[in-house]
Amino acid sequence: MKAPAAPENEAIRLRHLRALRVLDTLPEERFDRLTRLAKRMFGVPIALVSLVDANRQWFKSRQGLDATETPRDVSFCGHAILADKIFEIPDARADERFADNPLVTGNPGIRFYAGLPLSVGDDMRVGTLCLIDVKPRELSEEDQTLLQDLAHMVEEELLSLHTATMDSLTGLSNRRGFEILSRMVMESCQRLRQPVTLLMFDIDKFKEINDTHGHAEGDQALATFGDVLRRALRDTDVLARLGGDEFVALLSNAGNDETTVILDRLQQELTKENERGGRAYALHSSVGRATAAAGDATSVESLLKVADAAMYENKRSRRAQRPSRNDSDDWNWL
Repeated sequence: MKAPAAPENEAIRLRHLRALRVLDTLPEERFDRLTRLAKRMFGVPIALVSLVDANRQWFKSRQGLDATETPRDVSFCGHAILADKIFEIPDARADERFADNPLVTGNPGIRFYAGLPLSVGDDMRVGTLCLIDVKPRELSEEDQTLLQDLAHMVEEELLSLHTATMDSLTGLSNRRGFEILSRMVMESCQRLRQPVTLLMFDIDKFKEINDTHGHAEGDQALATFGDVLRRALRDTDVLARLGGDEFVALLSNAGNDETTVILDRLQQELTKENERGGRAYALHSSVGRATAAAGDATSVESLLKVADAAMYENKRSRRAQRPSRNDSDDWNWL
């Protein structure tokens, strides 16, 4: 058996895949209707929308298969994403790459496979729409065209899902995406009796950046601030731009001590960003925090309200102190 190689752009590809926020989500009719159609149109027992993660292939939609995922090293789809066209195996038992693959010698007994890569963004192949049969066969030219049409429809659904929950300017979650992800994080932390902290940020003098340097530079300031947040916070933290120059971070399993460490790291990252130069202004921000203790049933909405009020109090107090402050100082954390 030959395990699939990783694409040259694997790290970037995985970032695009995870930015979709679709892994491990519930089945959706928008995808299931397409795999049902593929199964019926091609007369195959199995049709899948398969997303190739770091060490597994996970099925967003599956017809004719009980498993929700399989290891990537035995996957056919891991091979398929290496090409930009249909990857077809007429008879897996006659192909030395797959003859002894456990998915061939055992369940589901794959003989025929055809998968077309699903691309998002800059041709990032995140998975496949694939057909599987337990007997050898080949696709006709008409079949190939039909599979391409269906795969394009799956790509459109993935992209619409992405744009519905992501902020295109910063690459962070938007308000809707934050609402979905924060609800999941809060439920998990409450179930595990872990503390959770919400941070709200507002970029200082953002209107002056827009008015003085133009809206294009204002957009760049927002994108840069999003990058600073992404570098400084943890992979498990939920980051979002709520709108305008307001950002939010929900920190799981983080009480006051953990949050202080994270804020110190964030301040260091912002200082580094400002020292790089290249801009006629420095980025500063006000921040407010709200923490729910372990086992507290506080809602995300309640945390947002408290953190928002704290952020504006932080901004107000810093404006009052500004005449005595060195303008090169960074943030005055709560």
